[in-house]
Amino acid sequence: MQHFFVTPSQVKEGRIYIEGSDVNHMKNVLRMRSGEELMISDGNNLKYRCVIEGYEEEEAVLAILESMQVDTELSSRIYLFQGLPKQDKMELIVQKAVELGVYQVIPVSTRRSVVKLDAKKAARKTGRWQEIARSAAKQAGRGYIPEVASLMTYEEALEYAGKLDVVLIPYELCSGMEETKKIIEAVRPGQSVAVFIGPEGGFEKEEVHRALECGAKAVTLGRRILRTETAGLTALSILMFHLEQ
Repeated sequence: MQHFFVTPSQVKEGRIYIEGSDVNHMKNVLRMRSGEELMISDGNNLKYRCVIEGYEEEEAVLAILESMQVDTELSSRIYLFQGLPKQDKMELIVQKAVELGVYQVIPVSTRRSVVKLDAKKAARKTGRWQEIARSAAKQAGRGYIPEVASLMTYEEALEYAGKLDVVLIPYELCSGMEETKKIIEAVRPGQSVAVFIGPEGGFEKEEVHRALECGAKAVTLGRRILRTETAGLTALSILMFHLEQ
């Protein structure tokens, strides 16, 4: 069944009104017609089973058949602070992070980030990543479209993460799997969790020390060196398994 997102304001008196590019996608790409059913999420933990009543100029009108609470979201909000990687790796990271339940993805410019983006390029990239997040949220049946934030400096990211309950930084020089297990097991449902992942070259020692000074906890993901596009997804998978209810 096809799945679309709307805002709560588009839900009115037993009907949902689809607007914008989704109308063209429904009508001309998917060729959906009156009488077909689809699922709608309002981004506010409600989803609706609907039937298409018809199309009116630039909107599609849906009748609500059933409403229900969304049960696909984690009990905690997980924020992925991703060191800016090369090429198109960020697209894969965003897509899979959304599938794994991330709440927000924050691209971060670190000392070893090879890619350098000016404001114009960063805005264009962020727009592209947000579209990928939207598509991934549809595919995964999420009740919420995770935001891809604007590119931050490392110091900005640390300041932002300082407002969250738990800050984790996987680090290849960190040892002690038992201690890492204790740190993960101490994360409680409802807490907000930040996960910092370095770019291809990893974090510099000074960056790790700065994060620890700000209250972050260093953890290990095992004895193997993981690529940047693997490390974040591994951390998210561990947290998802721990927090899934």
